Amino acid sequence: MTALDAFPIAKRWPADSPDIIQLYSYPTPNGVKASIMLEETGLAYEPHLVTLADADVKSPEFLSLNPNNKIPAIIDPNGPDGTPIGLFESGAILIYLAEKSGRFIGQTASEKAKIIQWLMFQMGGLGPMFGQLGFFVKFAGSQIEDPRPRERYISEAKRLLSVLDSALEGQDWIAGEYSVADMAIAPWLRALDFYGATDLLGVADLQNVPAYMERFLDRPAVQRGLKIPDPS
Repeated sequence: MTALDAFPIAKRWPADSPDIIQLYSYPTPNGVKASIMLEETGLAYEPHLVTLADADVKSPEFLSLNPNNKIPAIIDPNGPDGTPIGLFESGAILIYLAEKSGRFIGQTASEKAKIIQWLMFQMGGLGPMFGQLGFFVKFAGSQIEDPRPRERYISEAKRLLSVLDSALEGQDWIAGEYSVADMAIAPWLRALDFYGATDLLGVADLQNVPAYMERFLDRPAVQRGLKIPDPS
């Protein structure tokens, strides 16, 4: 018997090392938040590739861990008070891993509050708006003749980038020190290249965002985490 036996997902994606954190993910902007954080903290974990196909994310096994059928999700067999815990939602996972490791969430209550503030900025604004922008620029939404949806998301993406650019003035990281907020924000900035939207949004003309992305991508843990799980 292992701590994972109570989780149906572990039957579809069996663990080689059931005593460490299990990551169920795919290298999307949301997915790599978790793998980057795990690489940054050095917490022991085992990644499992969960594709975005319905056969995976809508399988009964995956839905048993995340009823919202989205990656990433984790199981920590050594959860709070030694009790196994399963979690979904990338922001919740980042906070959990930060508190478990004692890293990347500030040293004081005020620092933690500011970091979570910017993490929520990504979760509630940057991610959803950039995702919709991608739909209307690169995917099926690009075929819609009505220009208003596309223009709305272009306008909102530009506004959010302006907020971010201003907040980065005079500092390397969004909350002053490198944190889970940066691990949430930067992968979505990187997604703009995939969507073919960087020129459309004038990213290169921003004062602080381009250098911010360079600093982020220069981190060895980020470089590793962006490739985990390996989709090949």
